[in-house]
Formats: sequence, C-alpha cells, structure tokens
Amino acid sequence: MRHAFLLLTLFAALLAGCGGGESEAEREAEEGSGRGTVTCEGSAMSGDLGLPSDFPELEDITFVSSEQNGPTRAVDGYADDGLGGLYQEYREAFDEAGYEILFDEQEEDDAEISYRATDQTEGIVALRSCDEDKTSVHITNRPG
Repeated sequence: MRHAFLLLTLFAALLAGCGGGESEAEREAEEGSGRGTVTCEGSAMSGDLGLPSDFPELEDITFVSSEQNGPTRAVDGYADDGLGGLYQEYREAFDEAGYEILFDEQEEDDAEISYRATDQTEGIVALRSCDEDKTSVHITNRPG
C-alpha cells in the first residue's frame, strides 16, 4: 500500500510540473485578446466602407481596410487626434445622427462606444491610443 501511495504522489507531482506553463508570447496574446485590431498607420483605402449610410464621418480619420466576416463588417483605421478628443467627437456625432448609445467606456489608453444605428444595425467603435496625437479606430457593425 505504501508503494502505491508513493507512486500516486510521484505521478501527481509530475503532472503538476508538466502543464500550465504558458510562454511569454502566449500570455501577451491573451492579454491583448478582445481588443480588436490596432492600426496606427497605413494608406487610405478607396471605395465604400460598408457602414450604415448615415454613419458619422469624422475628419482626420484614415480608413485603411474594410472587410466582411460573416454578418459582421470590420473597418480599421487611425485618426490624427488624441484618444479623449476622438472619443468625445464620436459620442457627439452619434447623438446628432440619432444613434442609441448602448454603453460606453473611456480609460487611459482605450475607449469603446457601443451603438445601435438608425437602420437597427449594431456595433462598437473601439479606440486605442497609438501615442498622444494618434488613435487607432476599429469599427464593427452587424445586424441587430
């Protein structure tokens, strides 16, 4: 019986030592998950963004990509404006356009505004600070 206990203890110790070790790259990827794409540079895209026709168009935003993933449209770009100013501009523009703000949050380096458009689609504008004078803009829009 003593040998079985020692063998079981040794087996449990081996299992504890083998698993759970995440690499630094895995931890960094996990920390950034859910944040959306961060775009701080790039060339302006041409063509339609695929957002609702009355989606607010703010000045000084360069959109670099727009793609459809299933029912969701994802648009990425950057603005030559600080995070706080851009966040406030989107809040005001959504109010003026008659959009319903479902939730919003601003922190030191990022902000989100969840909206329902007048065409009943919904989405999120995710803003991430690139530096003091540049902000990443990630917009998603999908049927409500």
